[in-house]
Amino acid sequence: MKTVYLVRHAKSSWDNAFTSDFDRPLNQRGRNNAPAMGLFLSRKMPMPHLIISSPANRALSTAQLIAEQWGYDINGIVEQPALYWFDYNVVPIVDIITQIPDHHQSAMLVGHNPTFTHLGNHLLGQHRFDDIPTCAVICLSYDTDNWHNIGSTKPELTFYVYPKLILNDE
Repeated sequence: MKTVYLVRHAKSSWDNAFTSDFDRPLNQRGRNNAPAMGLFLSRKMPMPHLIISSPANRALSTAQLIAEQWGYDINGIVEQPALYWFDYNVVPIVDIITQIPDHHQSAMLVGHNPTFTHLGNHLLGQHRFDDIPTCAVICLSYDTDNWHNIGSTKPELTFYVYPKLILNDE
């Protein structure tokens, strides 16, 4: 059994027009939502064996804030430049997943839209999501022992959650 968590980064700040897209930080809502999502996940699912994140500030910060709630060592988060991707072509991301070493039973990927919305739909083999919101988590379970089967094996949608479902202050 393999489990994939797809996480769109939390809400980012647009306050400084001179900050590059790559360097944009989380805004206050994002800094609140990411740990809340991490706490929710830590109560629902086992900690992922591997966390892979876009190196963009807002994605990496989201990964770290979620990981801390699970007790995951944030120094173990793998930064993957290919996750800083904003395209409808999800093949490069599927390639990242299929190359995960098989001794990892679960992996969390943290990245960006529109790619992660399309990735979720692609992996499910159906159009389920129109536009996943910030800090949303799609959890997919695969009945396989090999990551290289992920692109060709249909998963079960274990859950789909986003901050407005678990928080009352949105």
